[in-house]
Order: sequence, then C-alpha cells, then structure tokens
Amino acid sequence: MTKAFATENESFRLNVRDFGARGDGKTLDTAAIQAAILCCPPEGTVLIPRGVFYTGALFLKSHITIELAPGAVLLGATDRSLYPILPGVTQAENETDEYYLGIWEGNPLSSFASLLTGVSVNHVSIVGTGVLDANAQNGDWWENPKKKRVAWRPRMLFLNRCEDIRVQGVTFRNSYAWTIHPCFSNRISMIDIKVLNSPDSPNTDGMDIESCDKVDVIGAEISVGDDCIALKSCKLFLGRRLKLPVCNIEVRNCLLKRGHGAIVIGSETSAGVYNITAEQCVFDGTDRGLRIKTRRGRGNLSVIDGIRIKNIRMNHVGTPFVINMFYFCDPDGHSEPVWSKDKKPVDAFTPKVGSLKCENVRCEDCSVAGMFFYGLPEMPIESVEMDHVFIDFSEKAEPGYPDMMDHIRKVKRLGIYANNVKSLRLRNVSVSGSEGDPVIVRHVENIVREGRNDA
Repeated sequence: MTKAFATENESFRLNVRDFGARGDGKTLDTAAIQAAILCCPPEGTVLIPRGVFYTGALFLKSHITIELAPGAVLLGATDRSLYPILPGVTQAENETDEYYLGIWEGNPLSSFASLLTGVSVNHVSIVGTGVLDANAQNGDWWENPKKKRVAWRPRMLFLNRCEDIRVQGVTFRNSYAWTIHPCFSNRISMIDIKVLNSPDSPNTDGMDIESCDKVDVIGAEISVGDDCIALKSCKLFLGRRLKLPVCNIEVRNCLLKRGHGAIVIGSETSAGVYNITAEQCVFDGTDRGLRIKTRRGRGNLSVIDGIRIKNIRMNHVGTPFVINMFYFCDPDGHSEPVWSKDKKPVDAFTPKVGSLKCENVRCEDCSVAGMFFYGLPEMPIESVEMDHVFIDFSEKAEPGYPDMMDHIRKVKRLGIYANNVKSLRLRNVSVSGSEGDPVIVRHVENIVREGRNDA
C-alpha cells in the first residue's frame, strides 16, 4: 500500500532567543516570547529551543505553530500579578449582548489568563516533545483552592471560541487547576500528549472539554489529581443563553491512569452532551471508569445521549460504570431538592440521561461496585446496554461510595445496581467475586438478559 501526504508549509521560523529570551529558568521571558508570537507571520513557527523559559501568561495568535524542542520547558511564574485577568462578563454597548472571557466551573467568572491562552484564534498548532510546567506546587495556587483570590485560578491551556487547533507530542505537568480547557471551540485535536499532575493536587483535571464540537483525543496519557477527561456544557445560565452542547467527541488509544474518573460526563451539562465515543483505551487505577453525573437544576436542555464505549480495559478501578442523577455539587448540593428520592414534577430544571452502550469491556480488580446506575424517579435513565462486559472483584476490596450522592452507604464488591432505569440490557455479561446478588434492580421497567450471563 502506498500512502501519499504533504507536510504543511512553513513560511518562517522565529527563535525566541533572538527576541531576548534567556531560558535560564530565572529571568522572566514573558515579553520576549510574546513578541515572537506577535511577530510571527502566517504559516510561521515560533521555536522554543532547549532551556527553561520562566514566563507568565502567553497569548496565542492565528495561523502559527508553537514548537517546543526537545529539552524545552515553559515554566510558569509563581507571582499572580504576572497573569492578566480575563473578565467573566463584559456588557455590550447595546446593553443586550454579553462577551464571556473568563470561565470557571461552567459560569462566566473572572479568571487569570492561562500559561497559553487562545481567544478567537484558529489554525494553531502546539507541537514538539518539550514540556509545559505550570510550577504550581511552588506558588500558592493550591492553597484554599475553592476560594477566589482576585480571580479564579488559571488553566495551562485555555481555548475560548477557537477553531482548528492541534496539540501534539507535548507534556503538561503541575497545573494550577484544570490543565487543558477548550470551551465554545470546534475541531480540536489532542494527539500523543501527556498530562501529569500530583495525585493530591486540587481540581487538576487533565482535560475539560466544554461546549465544543468535534474534538479528538488520541494516544493521550493522563495521571492527575481529579478527573482525567471531563465533558461539560456549562451551568444553567450559560447553557441556556448560548445553547452550545458538547458533542462529537472521540477518545481513542488513551491511557488514563490516576484520577477520580477516567472519562467523566458532567456535572455541568446544561446545554447537553451528545455523541461521545471512547474505544481502545486503558483505565488504570481511577476511582471510577466511565462516570456520568448530573442533578436536578441542570435544566431540560441538559440531555446526555449517545454515549458509547468499546474495547476498554479497566484495571484497579473502584467502580467501572456510574450514572448518578443525584450528584451533590454547588452551594445547594446537599439540599432536599437535590437528594430527595421522592418523585418530583418534571419541569424546566429536570435533566435527562438517554442511552449508554458499552461493548467488549474487561474490568479486573474492582473494589466498590461494578455498575451503579441511579436515575431520577420522575426522569429515569432511558437505556443502558452492556455487551460482552466482564467484571472481576478483588479479594482485598475495601468499602467505598460508588459515587457522590447523599444518603447512600459505603459498599464493597457490589455487582450491578440499577434504580430508576427504563431499559437495562445485559448481553454476555459476567460478574465475578461480588458480595450478595450480582444484579440488584429497583424500578427498572424492562430488563433483558441475552447470551451467556453470569450476572
């Protein structure tokens, strides 16, 4: 077989050292690097050569490539004053339109600009085998992480209203908060990257893809202090105002090693989540594998549907499969409207979970629960299909919570638990080493078992 391809044209190559960058790990190189970016012509490359370049926030420009050479490190400054603030909401002169720059946990809130910040840029590549190191452990970024200090914490790579962005080969480490955060952006490729954050670093998700369309994550290795890959579409205000779901996301050939969840949907899903595919991945040591979390109050545009995973291997994952529609979060997270298991009226604030399909998934050395599905009594989960799924529990399992919701107890080796589900289909499903009944159902309208089932 013959494969023909053409490399992209490179017009000019600008070395940041030629603009005065020192790369000694001590001198502040922000201005020199930013000058190289601003001066780079279309189809040009800004080269970060070998060295440690100490810098504050940098802003991207369209139609250029940032190349981090072998041995190159962009090292984040620890002084907060070196990071400009992105205002959350700016009012238009017509007093109707609004401009959203800073985004924090699904709301338009003022945030510090990121180590690399892209606003309305397109056709940008960030490539090479170098390192982006936020250096957060040497600053105060992880102190009182839930408290706003001047502005909310920056990310390492923030893309707001961007298109055609490629990130390939680079390593991200020691993030301030969420590591990679594209929002309101389209056609993003994350290929062969590494995200490495300390397991005790707060809210250092590997990647939060928010209200984006057509994102590919291929060959990534992620080990972090929170969720590895999270898919979101804002909280109620922005979700209803912008109506931008997260959709057409593909995760393939990834190693997701340490985190609260490997692939997590939610809980900020107020504009919807559609057409999510993950295949040929390994989840190793995460608290949960595939995790869907939502709650009353996300709104009736919060529809999670078309979720598919295939050919997945999970090792030492506490609970491989979770759908939780009682997730406690936000200031009212522990209030009665969120946790109540009583049937409530379906209204404009009621979320919905549609279909989940899982095929050829092997889960070994699990501990807490194999599958934990808990829908709302007024809005049951529509459909869960499991085909050729194998779950094996560790003999050394310790009790834990299958997910974060009020008024549930710790369990261990709980097989399949389904509550408030319209349709549950188990085809060639095996549960080994569970305590008690391998399948427990409550308020499941239709359960079908096909093929060889040991569950």
